[in-house]
Amino acid sequence: MNELLFNSKTTQPSRQQPPDHMKGKAALRMGNVPTTVKHCLSYEQVIQDYPWLRRWLLEEKTITGHEYPEFVKIVEVGPRDGLQNEKEIVPTGVKIQLIDMLSGTGLPVIEATSFVSSKWVPQMADHTDVLRGIQRAPHVQYPVLTPNMQGFQDAVAAGATEVAVFGSASESFSKKNINCSIDESMRRFEEVINAAKEQQIPVRGYVSCALGCPHEGHIEPSKVAEVAKNLYEMGCYEISLGDTIGVGTPGSMFKMLQSVMKELPTSALAVHCHDTYGQALPNILTALQMGVCVVDSAVAGLGGCPYAQGSSGNVSTEDVLYMLHGMGIETGVNLAKVIEAGDFICSALCRKTNSRVSQASSRTP
Repeated sequence: MNELLFNSKTTQPSRQQPPDHMKGKAALRMGNVPTTVKHCLSYEQVIQDYPWLRRWLLEEKTITGHEYPEFVKIVEVGPRDGLQNEKEIVPTGVKIQLIDMLSGTGLPVIEATSFVSSKWVPQMADHTDVLRGIQRAPHVQYPVLTPNMQGFQDAVAAGATEVAVFGSASESFSKKNINCSIDESMRRFEEVINAAKEQQIPVRGYVSCALGCPHEGHIEPSKVAEVAKNLYEMGCYEISLGDTIGVGTPGSMFKMLQSVMKELPTSALAVHCHDTYGQALPNILTALQMGVCVVDSAVAGLGGCPYAQGSSGNVSTEDVLYMLHGMGIETGVNLAKVIEAGDFICSALCRKTNSRVSQASSRTP
């Protein structure tokens, strides 16, 4: 407690002169008190001499006293969301090997591919071969993106056991991404979700542009909440809220989640952050503080959206794991093995990893 009193990170509201009995020992200044003196100070005496400290400590507690989840589920989106924007076609065998390597890391969910038209996303044209070619681990789910009934039927024929639908909180983005309005997309998704229910196939929902749109700019949190609620009520077991262009900050993340949590249980939410402005980890931390315990990420920070110019890659799985493990939060994932998978795909793509943790690890003797 005494050490918290002298935390220099918080601005001191006012300074009074130290009491006479403290003069000659050490000036009572934030962050400038010897450890031996800190241990000798009486907390009650200090509170009595400095009444403003009690209020300050209560404020500090509200900032730092968050209860974080004991376990966070990581949803690996690298093989689909990470690779879909690559200009050069990635060989099918490389995609399969990447997924197989990730399957051995302890990851519980690996988004494998997307059953979309090859006309719109050529990189995913080999979806059937990829899904049939991977070695499925018993503890791993392999969801695939299915934007419409044709995609759903093709996915099921290829052996899909979980699917995902991808909506948007932005009208403009919805039209550019899936060629229809938000309302029209909801009708399409309802058809897919109902068909999935009949075959007992779980459906995950995505809401893109949850913190900003490349065409419309700011997106009202209430709109995100509306789309998320619609998907949840249709039958999606989990809703991933995506900062598609990475413009969000902890402040906007807080406001958006606050709005969504009025409509959906926190247990049904996930966050999907891109790191365009370097805010992905702070945004994830904010979500954790609010009770969210599912995080999407991509090995080596792969990604970008073909319909969102300027958006950079997803937050890297390696960096998310490093942060979570450093906080004492369990994930069940082996970080070293994820780094190996990241090294593999970066070598195949002839590029440098976007993961800070992997970069630092490669420099460590």
